[in-house]
Amino acid sequence: MERINNISLKGLLPRVFAQNQDAGRNRASDVWLGNVTFERGQRYMITAESGSGKSSLCSYLYGHRNDYEGVVSFDDSDISAFDSNHWSKLRREHISLLPQEMRLFPELTVMENIELKNSLTNYKSTQEIETMLARLEIEDKKSELVGLLSIGQQQRVAIVRALCQPMDYLLLDEPVSHLDERANRLVASLVEEEITKQQSALIVTSVGNPLLIKAQAMKL
Repeated sequence: MERINNISLKGLLPRVFAQNQDAGRNRASDVWLGNVTFERGQRYMITAESGSGKSSLCSYLYGHRNDYEGVVSFDDSDISAFDSNHWSKLRREHISLLPQEMRLFPELTVMENIELKNSLTNYKSTQEIETMLARLEIEDKKSELVGLLSIGQQQRVAIVRALCQPMDYLLLDEPVSHLDERANRLVASLVEEEITKQQSALIVTSVGNPLLIKAQAMKL
């Protein structure tokens, strides 16, 4: 499968908004109901109020949900036609998602959580993973159960996990909401380095605490 160079949205709107004009069609948005193209290699910062649909947008682009009106296309191919095998390949080799709720396993250690994904992609060595953890100042937590970590530490674990694969697009849904400025900058540096190396696009959402990375600003 070739790389995904463009993701295009045409008239996209969550179905729940379409059923409620006040919640959708009267909203000033750079994304909903517009013609929007995300290009590989670019960075996009999508700011939104709570309830604006940022997590829904990430879920649509990742193929987890299809409760929307409009069309989402990857290089002119409508994603509604993709089957489960196609989505599995896309999620393993082309699109990485860090959901807001992180979806870590609290009963597993930090390394076990990360290796669950890395074992599917074989993209990072153990040394590379440990280096990323060290850069985010949580290497000493690698053998601890995730459930015993702070939310900010868990966010950093989830970010390392999200980087353990080849990707054309990296989707980060409020990735630094519980991080202070120092930790935010550490995360931004690591993310910037990885997407530059892979020539990937970054689509990151934020309600209040944005990732400290230079990106095209959009409002949801």
